[in-house]
Amino acid sequence: MYLKKKMRSFFTALLILTVAGVFALGGTGADSKKSTEESQQIRLPIIMYHSILKDEKLGNDYTITPKLFEDDLKYLKKNGYTAVTVSDLVSYVYSDGSLGEKIIMLSFDDGYYNNYHYAFPLLKKYGFRAVISPIASMTERFSKTSDISVTYGHISDENIKEMVSSGLVEIQNHSYDMHSLRPRRGVSKKSGESIESYRQAITSDITKAQNYLKSVSGTAPRAFVYPFGAYDEDTQNIVKEMGFACTLTCTEKPNFISKSPDSLYDLGRYRRDRSQTMEQLIKKIEKDIG
Repeated sequence: MYLKKKMRSFFTALLILTVAGVFALGGTGADSKKSTEESQQIRLPIIMYHSILKDEKLGNDYTITPKLFEDDLKYLKKNGYTAVTVSDLVSYVYSDGSLGEKIIMLSFDDGYYNNYHYAFPLLKKYGFRAVISPIASMTERFSKTSDISVTYGHISDENIKEMVSSGLVEIQNHSYDMHSLRPRRGVSKKSGESIESYRQAITSDITKAQNYLKSVSGTAPRAFVYPFGAYDEDTQNIVKEMGFACTLTCTEKPNFISKSPDSLYDLGRYRRDRSQTMEQLIKKIEKDIG
């Protein structure tokens, strides 16, 4: 009897020590998994460009010069940045893809012809990649005309094919014809609109853009880029249901990419304008990271 009591006391003490050890090492498997995901987070600043024009008189808050863009690339190259695309992020989260520790994304909204005319040659010169999200209806329109203008034109089918084949440009979805402020702001819901009517309206437009861009580039876009950054919870749910693995907003905030699929949604971007250098913009982003 005495021996049995001693053995029982011994195993009780061993159990207590084992449980204490588990908590000391990180607790449950769920806690351990969470800790692992957090340790794998990678900082991702995304820069949002629009138009690139040589004539500074035509400049505005959404326009920079080719020289300023080249200065951006020089700075990023000198400081060891690697430009990634949406495909890189999806590969990292869903499979065995890898990302560098010092990454950045260069994104261009609307698909202006000057992106092809000025930015593309500089991407080739410095070996950087970029993500361009054209307004699909404008690309289709300018693919059917000989009217080529660096000021107001948009990239054509042939421009897209050339850039994609270079391996330096990736095309993403920015809607077919919903880049306007009326009757709705981008793909956002109209006042009083039913969820059924809303779902049908934006699903139809986004699907049309998806099919068109896939037929031109050869690859279906994996990201939806919200026009004007306008969306709500319903928009987000619909876009996810459509199969998009990533969404880009216009909110200026840093991003932290982990192995969690949720880390690819609502990615923030910093608008590039003429008011500062890339070095100053990077410092602002670092300050936001804290």
